Amino acid sequence: MLELSVPERCVTQFSFSGLACHRTCAVTCASTPEGSCFETVTVPWSELAMTRTSTCIYHFFVLSWYIFLNFYISQQGEDRRKSKVFLSGGQWKYLTFLNLFLQAIFYGVACLEDVLKRAKGQKDIKFITAFRDLLFTTLAFPISAFVFLSFWILFLYDRELVYPKALDGIFPVWLNHAMHTSILPFSLAEVILRPHCYPMKKKGLALLAAASLAYVSRVLWIYSETGTWVYPVFAKLSPVGLAAFFSLSYVFSVGIYLFGEKLNHWKWGDTMQPRKKRK
Repeated sequence: MLELSVPERCVTQFSFSGLACHRTCAVTCASTPEGSCFETVTVPWSELAMTRTSTCIYHFFVLSWYIFLNFYISQQGEDRRKSKVFLSGGQWKYLTFLNLFLQAIFYGVACLEDVLKRAKGQKDIKFITAFRDLLFTTLAFPISAFVFLSFWILFLYDRELVYPKALDGIFPVWLNHAMHTSILPFSLAEVILRPHCYPMKKKGLALLAAASLAYVSRVLWIYSETGTWVYPVFAKLSPVGLAAFFSLSYVFSVGIYLFGEKLNHWKWGDTMQPRKKRK
């Protein structure tokens, strides 16, 4: 049986029109404080097969790419010249590398769901589907977009604040774009390929805030232990400036989160209409 990838809180029905079999999927997502959302999607049977196959291939390709990147970067520590970049906190002090690891985890979960869906069906993997959606909507998409936007904004303003020119002789240009450019197109393609059920805003923003606080705490801890800032831009700011920078960064990430939610609704919610919960 072919299944369309939809959120876990989903009622699935089939309708027939002549010799062609269509699937109508009613999706209910508790994504707004005002109530649930309802969506009906009708897709030809043949199109379902192509969508599932292309999505599975895409997830495997991107997972392989991120595994390669993580492995390649981990090997750079063996080079004495390149290892200096990872002093005082290792490679995991950089949000860029944490994001690459996060993306590998997400696409690993997405591939696992693709495989289990073929083996067990939609109903038996609700937990995996829910975890995939939560991981993508609250972390994978917002962080990849944040890394892309914040890096290139600072780079174009003054590259010495985030990626000094000396690094060009250490890391090849293709790796810079792999770490800071291709991450956003991959995330946008994921939005286009399948719908994701967003959690309640309070829950989603709370998880994003927890992740942001954890990273800021690590940055401050590394500075207290080594006297070195993770990024040169931090050294240019006063304590008040740092507080403002971190606060604005979180506000920026919240804006990205809300944009992702709107983008998901724009692509998959043309017929999605909010309705109040029944008493």
